[in-house]
Amino acid sequence: MENKEVLQAKNPLETETIGKLMLKYSLPAIAGSLVNSVYNIVDQIFVGNKIGEMGNAATNVAFPLVMIITTLAMTFGAGSSAAFSIYLGQKEEKRAKSVVGSGMTLMIICGIFIALISQLFLQQILTAFGGRAQTLEYAVEYTRILAFGFPCAILLTGASQLIRADGSPKYAMFATLLGAVLNCILDPVLIFGLDMGMSGAALATVIGQFISAALILFYFTRFQTFKLHPKDFVPQIQSVNRIFALGVAAGANQLAVTLVQIVMNNTLGHYGGLSRYGRDIPLACVGIITKVSSVFNSVIFGVSQSTQPIMGYNFGARNYARVKNTYKRAAWIVTGISCAAFLCFQIFPRQIISVFGSGDRLYYEFALRYFHVFLFCTFIVGVQILSAQFFPAIGKGGIGTVVSLSRQVFFLLPCVIIFPLFWGIDGVLWAGPISDGLSGVMALFFVRQEMKRWN
Repeated sequence: MENKEVLQAKNPLETETIGKLMLKYSLPAIAGSLVNSVYNIVDQIFVGNKIGEMGNAATNVAFPLVMIITTLAMTFGAGSSAAFSIYLGQKEEKRAKSVVGSGMTLMIICGIFIALISQLFLQQILTAFGGRAQTLEYAVEYTRILAFGFPCAILLTGASQLIRADGSPKYAMFATLLGAVLNCILDPVLIFGLDMGMSGAALATVIGQFISAALILFYFTRFQTFKLHPKDFVPQIQSVNRIFALGVAAGANQLAVTLVQIVMNNTLGHYGGLSRYGRDIPLACVGIITKVSSVFNSVIFGVSQSTQPIMGYNFGARNYARVKNTYKRAAWIVTGISCAAFLCFQIFPRQIISVFGSGDRLYYEFALRYFHVFLFCTFIVGVQILSAQFFPAIGKGGIGTVVSLSRQVFFLLPCVIIFPLFWGIDGVLWAGPISDGLSGVMALFFVRQEMKRWN
């Protein structure tokens, strides 16, 4: 009876000012979204300074496997939190409980499965991701340990979205940041102090993820909206279908990023070997730049995710004007962040690349060109990411999937494959701004058409 009364009472998501709600949800969401980037980028910095160019290339070869984990986490996390928010708006407690429990179970099962597959077929997987010779040896050493933390990594990204949707964004932020801070402390100790190199970087990451995952699991014994029982964690077909329908947009986008990263590694390795840069310089540089741009993308993902409970609840309650206002405010914010990132990438690329260790003249030459050309249309990326989160939030996962896939699959992947046939390694560089520009325009068109229907 008490739970029913809680759901029927006025929810702050429909009464509080949008500005206050976005501030409340955005900072913890940004912190949570940044965690994966922090883990990867801190490892890259210390590995680059300890081992050098080969270490940077090795972490880049391992990165697609980390991105597969993030794909699953985004699918189950975004899908279950979106469904949870919509069901709350519709006062459907039983269904809300089911999607929370089903989502958590799916995350844990998939994390264990990917960890086992990685241990059994690691060499073959990393070879397919572009690893060769000594770069492959370093990548295997790093990923062999990293795989033990995959179940925790999924919970870190996915379950924290449910915690934010439950009205505890600060707890989600604390839980995820604690592990990231611990990783930052352990990295220099293990990599330099104990001279563990790549193994030390991976071990520091796994320890941090384990601590954060323990805090996240503890939260679900004290869930705020309603009390969860063991039976709620038994996956229900209807709930699983709903989670996939709403989470596939976020997951598809991340899967597309993973696929493009694998193709990029192999393309850069091949055409780099035919150029004056050689095979390892492009692999090392693209690894660094991917991690740096992922920090900027994580901030935008955080802002976008913070709008999901607001838009989902109010769409379920048929308060369309409030959904519109939330999107417009968020669009201005992410565009400002995108423009700031664009200026940094164009003005300070050498300073950024130097943080990850030194290199020869060709190393810096390729890195600077990659920053200037590939990231030239960064200023429009923000609205594309926001729009990909917007459609699942209002229960339209199909359109969200199209918007999510547009940047990576519809535009970038074909360009990365076709352009180098005519322009060699330069073709890879020009694929970036073309795909970013086209996908941004396409996303805005779909959002405009959707909002016009509400009128």
